[in-house]
Amino acid sequence: MLKRKIIAGLIIGIAVLSLMAAALYRGGGGDGYPGKGRSGNVVGVIDINGTIAGGAGSGGLFSVVAGSGSIMEQLRRAAGDPSVKAVVLRLNTPGGTAAASQEIALEVDRLRRAGKKVVASMGDVAASGGYWIACRCDKIVANPGTMTGSIGVIMQSQNLQGLYEKLGVDPVVFKSGPHKDMGSTSRGVTEEEQRIFQSMVDDMYRQFVKTVSEGRGLEETRVREVADGRVFTGSQAMENGLVDYLGNYYDAIDIAADLAGIQGEPEVLNLSPVYPWWGMLGGLESGLLSIDRWAWLLLDVPPIH
Repeated sequence: MLKRKIIAGLIIGIAVLSLMAAALYRGGGGDGYPGKGRSGNVVGVIDINGTIAGGAGSGGLFSVVAGSGSIMEQLRRAAGDPSVKAVVLRLNTPGGTAAASQEIALEVDRLRRAGKKVVASMGDVAASGGYWIACRCDKIVANPGTMTGSIGVIMQSQNLQGLYEKLGVDPVVFKSGPHKDMGSTSRGVTEEEQRIFQSMVDDMYRQFVKTVSEGRGLEETRVREVADGRVFTGSQAMENGLVDYLGNYYDAIDIAADLAGIQGEPEVLNLSPVYPWWGMLGGLESGLLSIDRWAWLLLDVPPIH
């Protein structure tokens, strides 16, 4: 037992030191705001990594959330900065919520109306909500092997009634209206509720199709032909008119600079915020607790509370 505790302590200690080193590195690197000594020919870069959701976003040990709040702030700063002539959105995201994707896409529209050129650069994946944002840019650059598309909407609900019965769990519900507990895991979905859910999905899908149609200059009938939820490679997406160029991040920088009329080598500035190490404590704590619980499961060491 003592040996197990020692091993667990070593695991947690190494993890803490690694996370603190990463936090300190992150706090001391990058460009971010405020910039110093910038030229008037800047191509700004904004990273959109992880699942897209409302809020400020976070980066833990096992998950990353692209918060619409912080990304919108970065886009607005770029719009108000006269030295930034173009922006590259570097996308590595499987998508996320419709509302958060819409919030970011609206700020991309406003950034373009402010006279800035915007280019989407797709990394490993830029699907669903990630493509929603990308299609509002002036141009889209994808790698041939990028996973993109997934133009569609999905909602899911779990019916755990059978499991609850086996466990002897009998939920008691008090509600103000017949549909207040729609999607409850303690019972199945009624026909009326299924109709309501489907109407929500259909409405969001229409919004998605319209967004792609406007952003890509395609007829809605053409968009619907490829908007059946399927995922495309970057090369397939180009064949279907969903992206403009095949290339990497540096190609996207060059395209953005060319669109903005920048002569010569552009100055590239990462506009993503740089946090001091204490701003990472939330992610550090989350990662520490996750590691601690794994150590507990593997080594019978009580977890941190």
